[in-house]
Amino acid sequence: MKLVLPYRAPYNWPALIRFLAPRATPGVEQANPEFYRRVLPQGWVEVRPDAHNPHLNVRVEGPARGLTARLHRLFDTAAPVREIEQHLARSPRLAATVHRESGLRIPGAWDAFELTVRAVLGQQVTVKGATTLTGRLVERYGERTAHGMLFPSPDALLGQDLTVIGLPRARAATLSGVAHAFASAQPPATMAQLMALRGIGAWTAQYVAMRAFKDPDAFPASDLGLLRAAGPDVARQAEAWRPWRAYAAMHLWLEQH
Repeated sequence: MKLVLPYRAPYNWPALIRFLAPRATPGVEQANPEFYRRVLPQGWVEVRPDAHNPHLNVRVEGPARGLTARLHRLFDTAAPVREIEQHLARSPRLAATVHRESGLRIPGAWDAFELTVRAVLGQQVTVKGATTLTGRLVERYGERTAHGMLFPSPDALLGQDLTVIGLPRARAATLSGVAHAFASAQPPATMAQLMALRGIGAWTAQYVAMRAFKDPDAFPASDLGLLRAAGPDVARQAEAWRPWRAYAAMHLWLEQH
């Protein structure tokens, strides 16, 4: 099956891939300059940029119910990029990068549980280290299909000793708490609900809100990359970037890639 994802031009596919590629979960997804591909329960989905039209091209093998809305969130197609760029370009700190990376989007998330797990695994380690840990988690607790691996569900992690993938006990306990919360009838859907979980601080909650809850003003001010890019007063500077601080964060992160 073929689908298209219309977007508001411009669209900076290379910048999106620069962010997604090193974070792609081994066995589950691939991200490169040509395409993004992900394993589905009964097939796979592949998304490619279109060089001549304001849409992304999608190929799906298997059922596609609900897939279009999920992909629109993942690829941030509805972002009012012109409005965002006009606002952020007023900042002397951001003007050059906004011009250079015009069309920048915020990579969304396949679902909030998966991104929260990934964020916890990324606490106090490098992006490469977090990707390695995520791959181990998937290999041990995910479901294998004919096309690759599925990310483990919250239920699949309940009652497991998650230290076996190389986690400290405290972080393994946090992951267990996350699985419990998302396996409940009312999974976390706000930053406050995430921060009520043991081991989830402001950085993790803001990062998840930015990518999974689609909060355009979420801003993980304690992030080391943001501090390196803009200095110790980045939180103060970011006040001028409201209500699009999440996009400002993406610009600052990609300066370092």
